[in-house]
Amino acid sequence: MPDLGTIRPEDIIALGDGEVRMLDQTRLPGERVTVRLTDWREVVEAIRTMVVRGAPAIGIAGAMGVALAAATGPEDLDALLAELDGACGALTAARPTAVNLAWAVDRQRRLIPENRHDRGALVRALAEGARSIHRDEVERCIRIGAHGSTLIGRGARILTHCNAGALATGGVGTALGGVRAAHAVDPTLRVYVDETRPLLQGARLTAWELAQDDIPHTLITDSMAAAMMAAGRVSHVVVGADRIAANGDVANKIGTYGVAIIARAHGVPVIVAAPTSTLDPSLPTGA
Repeated sequence: MPDLGTIRPEDIIALGDGEVRMLDQTRLPGERVTVRLTDWREVVEAIRTMVVRGAPAIGIAGAMGVALAAATGPEDLDALLAELDGACGALTAARPTAVNLAWAVDRQRRLIPENRHDRGALVRALAEGARSIHRDEVERCIRIGAHGSTLIGRGARILTHCNAGALATGGVGTALGGVRAAHAVDPTLRVYVDETRPLLQGARLTAWELAQDDIPHTLITDSMAAAMMAAGRVSHVVVGADRIAANGDVANKIGTYGVAIIARAHGVPVIVAAPTSTLDPSLPTGA
């Protein structure tokens, strides 16, 4: 397996025995704190309050929340099935933008009918389902990163917006997966990390991730992007996505649209890195 850097997938989010463990992203970069959630309602709250964030990562969290609901729910099967139905609905509604959440919860929901008559089988199936989704996202990130590095090339000066790294995906990252793979080939690569207002996911999270892996980076204010491009300091823009509509429209952190327009004006290519779980063919456009 390729080098996953210093932030391991199980450090970001993991399903344990009667608990979901996740790195509290609201506490970074000041302190590295792992929270242990023992009730699926706590997983809902963690998604809502951005303890866990990033489209693929909240999909993993949703799947693990369903598994936790099964493991800690009532012994009576009918009551447990009712609990699971409520958990699936609440988890799906916890964050409306990223399609990965609904996709992952629905994938878990489809395991319920075939295991509904055996509580033990149901608990095991949903636990394995959640872990499988996490493994798949890790593998997708590795493949996205390998492909992205071929688009970036050597000598790159990359501008990022928001955080689409390990923290957002439970793997090596989508946008930062490509950056990590490109840096392994070309250590002279540099990343310009914009702050990403209003919650500073660039300044707090992306810069922290890059520092963990000793990838050269410079933190800039959001308003510096145009001047940096005009001065020829940026060769690529690489971002992630919360949702991609059927026509290719991309929903991402507020401010991405402005960065893309500036990049087009200066002839700088924009690369959107996202897994297939982010595609939403049910939406014709991003409108």
